[in-house]
Amino acid sequence: MIAPLLVTLREGLEAALIVGIILAHLARTGNRRRFGAVWTGTALAVLVSLLAGAAVFVTVGELEGRPEQIFEGSAMLLAVAMLSYMVVWMRRQASGIGAQLQERLHAVLSSGSGLALMLLAFVVVVREGIETVLFFFAASQTTTPVDSAIGGLLGLAIAGGLGLSIYRGSRWLPLRTFFNVTGGMLLLFAAGLLGHGIHEYQEAGLLPEIVDHVWNVNWLLDENSTLGRFLSALVGYNGSPSLLETLAYLGYLATSFTYYFRTGQRRRGIPERSPRQAS
Repeated sequence: MIAPLLVTLREGLEAALIVGIILAHLARTGNRRRFGAVWTGTALAVLVSLLAGAAVFVTVGELEGRPEQIFEGSAMLLAVAMLSYMVVWMRRQASGIGAQLQERLHAVLSSGSGLALMLLAFVVVVREGIETVLFFFAASQTTTPVDSAIGGLLGLAIAGGLGLSIYRGSRWLPLRTFFNVTGGMLLLFAAGLLGHGIHEYQEAGLLPEIVDHVWNVNWLLDENSTLGRFLSALVGYNGSPSLLETLAYLGYLATSFTYYFRTGQRRRGIPERSPRQAS
């Protein structure tokens, strides 16, 4: 449940912040009448994201055996790539997102087109929605459907509440700290997805195991126990991993965290902004 919650919380809050920045800018410039276009674009983006999610899960439900393993493994590896890019990009660009979005808003408002504003809201939100679908699907493969649904809905609810409080002027949530912490947690989650994806490919016969089991500690902590499944979903715990899974997992962690923290060091000294400040 924790992994789906973390994914929807982070992605949901990003979408809420984007909508908050747009609405705050419109309110400040005397364009509250344009709120309807923003909400229409947002609603359409949510609808498209839900349809995309339904299509993914229905498609997987039709697959069995080797095709299912290949599909799930490919989805997990794609999620790893997108998660890695998204986390690092957010860490490098967070301070300028508000300004960049406002530049696009100025151009849209200058055109006087409500359709352009609706499309702007749709595009920026649907991108987050499609990412959420992919990440949520990958996360749901490591836990039960019920836990995935509960975690996902809870994450979205929390994200919506945080987004609303930030828009209304609350400063109690340190956004930079929030995204830094969740970014590190998502990289750890991505390392687990990488291991799971490689395991699916090995089950399908697309990748060699090299060494079947580097170790087996299931006697100490069974990966099928409650705690084992929790750790498997959150950080990719495997009680008896192959050599390829182990090398990929450790190599990804070493590379991603090194780059992540070096990026953070280069960005120090930039003041944190809230959506209201950015507007």
